[in-house]
Amino acid sequence: MTFDTIVDILTGVFLFLGAFLSVAAGVGLLRFPDAIARLHATTKPQILGLAFILLAIALQDRKLSTILVLVFLLIFQMLTAPVSAHMIGRAGYRGGIIAADSLLVDELEEAIGQAPELDDAEVLLGNDESAEARDVRNE
Repeated sequence: MTFDTIVDILTGVFLFLGAFLSVAAGVGLLRFPDAIARLHATTKPQILGLAFILLAIALQDRKLSTILVLVFLLIFQMLTAPVSAHMIGRAGYRGGIIAADSLLVDELEEAIGQAPELDDAEVLLGNDESAEARDVRNE
């Protein structure tokens, strides 16, 4: 077996694993019952699937410029996918679409209860000062 044959076999295996994990993420998105499970299904296997596919591309091309771009893509995806899933989960929680029986521990309820209430005008104007603080200052 030559080196190129081994690289081709590894590339095929990595492409197959990446495709399988990406399909598993899509199936999980369609089949899981609530938003929390769907977010888990779309972030975990999707990142690993992308990593396998990028590794297969790097093995086939083996140029430094290509590898640098692929590393940048992977790092960008690893930073943005969990953060976006976290924000979508928080929005879903605040919107009431998260099933309460699917949570073992609800740590976010206490944090939201302690957060100051802002009205829509304060949010639109970017004013972080609460209404109570303005009332105390105006007295």
